[in-house]
Amino acid sequence: MSAFSRFTALAQTLPSTVPFVGPEAIERNRGLAVRARIGANESGFGPAPSVLEAMRATAGTTWMYSDPENFELREALALHHGVSRDNIAIGGGIDGLLGEIARLVVEPGTPVVTSLGGYPTFNYHVNGFGGRLVTVPYAGDREDLEGLAEAVRRENAPLVYFANPDNPMGSWWDAESVVSFARALPETTLLILDEAYGETAPAGTIPPVAALIGQPNVLRMRTFSKAYGLAGARIGYAIGTLGNAQAFDKIRNHFGMARVSIQAALAALKDQAYLADVIGRIAAAREHIAGIARVNGLLPLASATNFVTVDCGRDGTHAKAIVDGLMEHGVFIRMPGIAPLNRCIRISVGPQADMALLEEALPKVLKGLG
Repeated sequence: MSAFSRFTALAQTLPSTVPFVGPEAIERNRGLAVRARIGANESGFGPAPSVLEAMRATAGTTWMYSDPENFELREALALHHGVSRDNIAIGGGIDGLLGEIARLVVEPGTPVVTSLGGYPTFNYHVNGFGGRLVTVPYAGDREDLEGLAEAVRRENAPLVYFANPDNPMGSWWDAESVVSFARALPETTLLILDEAYGETAPAGTIPPVAALIGQPNVLRMRTFSKAYGLAGARIGYAIGTLGNAQAFDKIRNHFGMARVSIQAALAALKDQAYLADVIGRIAAAREHIAGIARVNGLLPLASATNFVTVDCGRDGTHAKAIVDGLMEHGVFIRMPGIAPLNRCIRISVGPQADMALLEEALPKVLKGLG
């Protein structure tokens, strides 16, 4: 297949892949229909009715570009978190913001520290700008803070990524440990603190915004994709010092946000009662998944997220067979990609109908595997 001859040398070396194979592609490639979409850590509970109404009311203005300064949403988020709107940067989900951070920091050969088997989209962006990934194995199915810090010092790395709670394992550190880790990093190392699952974490997991707001080498990432049920709207934001938040203005797509999505986020922030209800449903669904796993002789790991990682007790080949087998029944789940984490499968929470399909299909799949 021919391609333009003057793409950059870096671009010519990169694979044409996405970090995750979507359920739509699996349906197309395998000729199977997804009946329970519980693999992408979306919220099958959906957004609040008030959010859907706001989206409908805004749909007629889609012919207009969105405010390039995202003023209204930054103001609402600032009030929500007790900071200045200039401490907030808006982007197309955390994924979009990660790409912009990589553009701001990473040059060919730049060492970037992350956990081995951690969120692959971050790695995708680092590779896209020619960075050199330095990976630290998990310790006890949890990101190794001491190991990450040691790698940063050894490599003199300008960037380190840490998710709390973690994807793909669902594990977490307490807020005090997170703050200590951030404060122990060199001033020349920017910490990306990914808190995508912050709303579903136990009390005492997420540091108060005030604890790190004045630290110029920390950017905290939040999203409306998980508990708020707006994964398809692509709304994420970063919280940091004024200088860090405003640095995005140098390189971001200023007309990259959709008007309907912005209004959805504004309405979601206002409806905290719905958010509280969904968080309760997420917790109940986690317990349901854990129970299904135990009944089938599998070990559910403790989770602070909207998914449950389940130890299948063998290796990646066995776990993949379970993933593939469930898809034969229309149940879409995923698994970590790196050993030893890939002994596990990862199941997102969902409505009761999805849980029932999982409960029906899993024993059949395991029986077939022997």
